[in-house]
Amino acid sequence: MRDAVSGPEVLLQLRRNTGYMDDHWAAAAAGHVERGETALDAARREAIEELDVRDLDLEFVTAMQRTASGEPIDERIDFFFTCRDWTGEPRIVEPEKCAELRWCGLDDLPDPVVPHELSVLDGIRTGTTTAYSAFGFTPD
Repeated sequence: MRDAVSGPEVLLQLRRNTGYMDDHWAAAAAGHVERGETALDAARREAIEELDVRDLDLEFVTAMQRTASGEPIDERIDFFFTCRDWTGEPRIVEPEKCAELRWCGLDDLPDPVVPHELSVLDGIRTGTTTAYSAFGFTPD
């Protein structure tokens, strides 16, 4: 995240050729935790691999349990972090998976954004995030 004259901005990528939510805007760096890694380690590794930025000052936002029928793996836990300080200039490192990288105002997000990520971005925008969140489950 960064502060702009118009308000806070987030760095988003336009996904392509990944097989999941292609042509949707998504967190600029994301991925899977590898064996022996913590979620923080994975976030730092993914930032290097996807954006060529290092020395991230990460702040935990939420752990999200999500489900969506039709996915090969239906249940997921995602960890969301924000970062306001890093070393390097963010750039597209994997052009085969990312069509565009763009700073977007939280009040002016592009369409479409990956739905569960949009939920978290809305929570950041409104100040309503909680340590645990859920997405895709039907209410009791």
